[in-house]
Amino acid sequence: MRIDIVTIFPGIFESPLRESLLGRAIGAGLVDVRVHDLRDATADKHRQVDDESYGGGPWMVMKSEPVFAAVEGLGAGERRTLLLSPARRRLDQALVRELAAEPWLVLICGRYEGVDERVRARVHEEISIGDYVLSGGELAALVIVDAVARLVPGV
Repeated sequence: MRIDIVTIFPGIFESPLRESLLGRAIGAGLVDVRVHDLRDATADKHRQVDDESYGGGPWMVMKSEPVFAAVEGLGAGERRTLLLSPARRRLDQALVRELAAEPWLVLICGRYEGVDERVRARVHEEISIGDYVLSGGELAALVIVDAVARLVPGV
């Protein structure tokens, strides 16, 4: 199983992906987890990934262009792309089993006050890990990776 994580904070994943059961599964090649810095997919010298909301309001949202470039840069192939968000479908064991059956997952870690609406239109679905708000999708991505990896044969 391959899991790609798109984030503006790739350092958050370093230790959890090396430790415990998950670290051993990755080391054994049972799960292939790749973390991508969203800023590497930007086209400007400041590596900007946020912008003002087009609908107005004082908050910032993640720009669509870097997200599209990052996901497209992962290569061709059938994959299930998920946006981690405090809204929408709640993660439960049935969904974890469903995700574990996929050969390739792409997890987009939301930040700020959300993402440009065009991103929502290009993902398969939004996933929430609970009825609360985190500062970003990185911890939610780790929860999903850990839960899904446990169901991979051999792990």
